[in-house]
Amino acid sequence: MAYFLNTLLVILVLFIAKILFLSLFFYQEIRTVQKKDPAAKSFLEILLLYQGLHALISYRFAHFFYKLHLYFLARLLSQASRFMTGIEIHPGAKIGERFFIDHGMGVVIGETAIIGDDVLIYQGVTLGGAGLEKGKRHPTVGNNVVIGAGAKILGNIIIGDNSYVGANAVVIKDVPPNSTVVGVPGRITKQDGKKIDTSLDHSHTLDPIMQSMEELQKRIDKLEKK
Repeated sequence: MAYFLNTLLVILVLFIAKILFLSLFFYQEIRTVQKKDPAAKSFLEILLLYQGLHALISYRFAHFFYKLHLYFLARLLSQASRFMTGIEIHPGAKIGERFFIDHGMGVVIGETAIIGDDVLIYQGVTLGGAGLEKGKRHPTVGNNVVIGAGAKILGNIIIGDNSYVGANAVVIKDVPPNSTVVGVPGRITKQDGKKIDTSLDHSHTLDPIMQSMEELQKRIDKLEKK
């Protein structure tokens, strides 16, 4: 009985130590989830139950080993995390601060992808390659970018700061800063040079096709009046 209690005590102490360690080193990421996900009820809930955070934590360790050229160990951690979370982040990718994967199932981030600070991506997003070439073959995503569910960003392209990639968009060309991309293939529309809406109201995403149709309708109305 004493052995059982001692073992239980050791497990409890190790668990608390782990919680404190992760809370300290991933505090910014946890706070980011609290700010961007209204479903998050508590600090502890995020720390224990959010697979996007777990995938990021595993990636940080895997990336550390990757930089030490311990490629097999790094990939082993990556694949274990993929099995547990449904999110695949290659340990060679470079990810900035306050990165948040919401929901996350089916997210794939390639080896040479670069992601800036304060980036938010949703489930089913792919940052993938577009060929078999060596070297940089995955996207570079700037700061404060939002990538909607199911979007595919392919090849060595750049997504500019403060941009929004709409759900299910397929992007194969560079995107300038402060832009919205929608459709297949992705079409770019400016948001008047303004920073994207931090409320993440996807229903008000600008659609360049609808904008063009509205402009054409206005011209037709003017011609009919004449």
